[in-house]
Amino acid sequence: MKIFCVGRNYVEHAKELGNAIPDEPVIFMKPKSALLQTNVPFYYPEFTNELHYEAELVFQICKNGKYIKQKDAPHFYNKITVGIDFTARDIQNELKKKGLPWEKAKAWDQSAVVGKWLPIEKDMMKKPIEFSLFKNNEQVQLGNTTQMIYTVDYLIAHISNYFSLNIGDLIFTGTPAGVGECVVGDELTGYLGKEKMFELTIK
Repeated sequence: MKIFCVGRNYVEHAKELGNAIPDEPVIFMKPKSALLQTNVPFYYPEFTNELHYEAELVFQICKNGKYIKQKDAPHFYNKITVGIDFTARDIQNELKKKGLPWEKAKAWDQSAVVGKWLPIEKDMMKKPIEFSLFKNNEQVQLGNTTQMIYTVDYLIAHISNYFSLNIGDLIFTGTPAGVGECVVGDELTGYLGKEKMFELTIK
């Protein structure tokens, strides 16, 4: 199982971090060990002093494929949820200054949270899909698929030019504006529309 992540896929998020708008998808990966398992607590990592949440729509691959055409991409995913791409922002900023890879800031153990999975129903992807993140019962992020620079179908086609996609792989599609710091004791709750997808407390 592979975890593909997309950076800077929302214009306002790229702007809030002072990043350029990409002219092609920014792809990075997390290992399987990054996935927070069900009913396992999330602990604030010892190596960072600036942990940020980034809520994202996440899609699960249901069919093996390579060199997938964009028009065929809908056949390759069948589940959706909301997740968090946790980021050690202080470490990421230092790595970016040096022109180094982000893995230590993005791909550490339990850095990827996913909520419960919902089946993608007929015509669901033809309408805007809204998602949100609340911190301590206050909404901090709100996004929908119309704000994405690159759609999930485009992303699947693009990623499959470089990597084989396999059943069970996950695609984190990028985060909207509103990312911010979280600390021990914070409660984070993700929603797909009005449906609660996950709830976790940082320990």
